[in-house]
Amino acid sequence: MKFLMDNILLVSLMIGSGLVLIWPFIARLFAGGREIGTLEATKLINKNAVVVDVRDATEFATGHIPNAKHIPLAELNQRVTELAKFKERPVIISCKNDMRAGQAIRLLLKNQFTQVYQLKGGIAAWQEASLPLER
Repeated sequence: MKFLMDNILLVSLMIGSGLVLIWPFIARLFAGGREIGTLEATKLINKNAVVVDVRDATEFATGHIPNAKHIPLAELNQRVTELAKFKERPVIISCKNDMRAGQAIRLLLKNQFTQVYQLKGGIAAWQEASLPLER
C-alpha cells in the first residue's frame, strides 16, 4: 500500500495506458453493431445487403465499394430517411476509421435498423483483399 501511495503518478499512468489500450474493444461492445470482414461482407452484399459509405466526398471519390450509397457521417442524421426502406435488410457501414462507423451504427440502431454491420478495416481492408472499387 505504501508503494501505491508513494508512486501514485506511476500507478495512474499505468491504469490510464491500460484503459487506452482496451478502449476500442469497449467501444465496439457499446456500439451495438457487429464487425464483419471482407468475406462476410461480400456474402451479405451478394444477398442484397446495402453498403453505406460515411466518408466525406473527397475520400469517396478516391474509390468506394460498388453500388455503395454515399452519405457522409455529418449528413447521416438528416438523410436517414433515405435509408428507411432498408431497415429490415443488412446494412454495411464502410468508412476510413472505426470512429465514424461506430457513430453511424449507433445512429442507425437508434432509428430501428435491425441488421447493421461495420466493415472491419474499412476501405483499406477491402482494397487489401483485392476486391473491386468504383471511382
